Amino acid sequence: MAEEYAVRMVNITKAFGTKVIANDRVHLDLKKGEILSLLGENGSGKTTLMNMLSGIYFPDSGQIFVDGQEVTIASPHDAFELGIGMVHQHFKLVDVLTAAENIELGLPGKAVVDRKAIAAKIQEICDRYGFVIDPNKKVYDMSVSEKQTLEIVKTLYRGANVLILDEPTAVLTPQETERLFAVMRNMKADGKSIIIITHKLHEVLEISDRVAVLRKGEYVGDMLTAEADAQKLTDMMVGRAVSLNIERTEPKNTVERLRIRNLTVKDIDGVTRLDDINLDVYGGEILGIAGISGCGQKELLEAIAGLQVTEPGSSVRYFPEGQETDEGEELLGRNPRSIADMGVRLAFVPEDRLGMGLVGSMDLTDNMMLKRYREGRGFFADRKPPHKLAEEVVKSLEVVTPSIETPVRRLSGGNVQKVLVGREIAMQPTVLMSAYAVRGLDINTSYTIYRLLNEQKQKGAAVVYVGEDLDVLLELCDRIAVLCAGRLNDIVDARTTTKEQVGYLMTYLKAPQGKEAQA
Repeated sequence: MAEEYAVRMVNITKAFGTKVIANDRVHLDLKKGEILSLLGENGSGKTTLMNMLSGIYFPDSGQIFVDGQEVTIASPHDAFELGIGMVHQHFKLVDVLTAAENIELGLPGKAVVDRKAIAAKIQEICDRYGFVIDPNKKVYDMSVSEKQTLEIVKTLYRGANVLILDEPTAVLTPQETERLFAVMRNMKADGKSIIIITHKLHEVLEISDRVAVLRKGEYVGDMLTAEADAQKLTDMMVGRAVSLNIERTEPKNTVERLRIRNLTVKDIDGVTRLDDINLDVYGGEILGIAGISGCGQKELLEAIAGLQVTEPGSSVRYFPEGQETDEGEELLGRNPRSIADMGVRLAFVPEDRLGMGLVGSMDLTDNMMLKRYREGRGFFADRKPPHKLAEEVVKSLEVVTPSIETPVRRLSGGNVQKVLVGREIAMQPTVLMSAYAVRGLDINTSYTIYRLLNEQKQKGAAVVYVGEDLDVLLELCDRIAVLCAGRLNDIVDARTTTKEQVGYLMTYLKAPQGKEAQA
């Protein structure tokens, strides 16, 4: 039996401090030539468990067996020596180096690098598994898909037979996801063993052979993917029946809330990030924003929120609630505080959770107070309302935290996101903008967020939802604006378009029409 398994983890326990037990006597088996999906809610211990297998953490107790032999993995170097490599959700690459230089970086060898030999070995790996990569291309010139390909090739170059992929499809288009899955099947056919951490159940059902589930740090069980469905897996993760329906209502009494015209944004190097965007946003609907990562989604939301410098001629006009006029009020040129002083209840869930949304060193109450500190009297802020809000967010979104006095940087990424989303929705906004609100969230919490967004829509709020899961965009949104290379490629009806059509619009610019075509 030992020869059947590439990896066995037995009674693995890991605690952080005295209050947080991330893994509690977990058993996990990975067979040779198998694709295993690892599922669980946020805070269930999936990433911690894989970090121990890849040498980032060391278990407090338990045993790890590789190819039937008990081993000690005290560092990533130990893991590589045993043929185990992990591709993290946030890539570990040096932007100014080429693909070949990143692959060779840190490996033992001669002072003079044989670039031809490296390129030849990279090409051999690419030919075997179906990768496409340019060894001489700089990382900063690569797409997200190319960077991920480089990370996988880098791991295989080091001799990995066991690969751990953390949220590998988080920012890929459907076409890129299919190419990745084809490569994974080729690796499986070559005898590689793969563990994939993901929250996308339709992908789990498509690519994996078996599914293992963790709940609150404990191993719940596993099942063959052929015998599973989304409902069974969700119930297994949560421990109770969960509805997997997004109840999208028809927009009613929609009113224009934002009128965006000629919006152009350039970065500090003069590179155009948004190019002449024209878009209307209505209260009472959810407008989805689709696009490959880096195509202007971030700049669009930040420009509306007063966080981006825009080019002359750009305009974002806001039409106040109950005071609809033909003119509206210009938001550009104002900072976030000035926008709030206008009476605009604008909520913003940014992509950068801790860099822009929350302060990592502050606890939950203090982070709630960032939106309310001016409500106190005299020199002292009133801490009672934010303290109560923090308790409500923890309860309603099931935030896993030792206490509301815990600094948010000590929470898992998914729980940090819950705190941020809960705070922004609690202000009852007229405009709610969300960049990847469910990134890193388990399916139960994700559907809670979708329900909250729909509630805001039904209350008349204009909801702008930037998402990476096209299935969710099609099911949740009313319209979808598709960005490609910083331009608005098209606006489609989410009820009638297909995932393939949106994926195509994300990657290929439509031919210009009218005056623009004649220029």
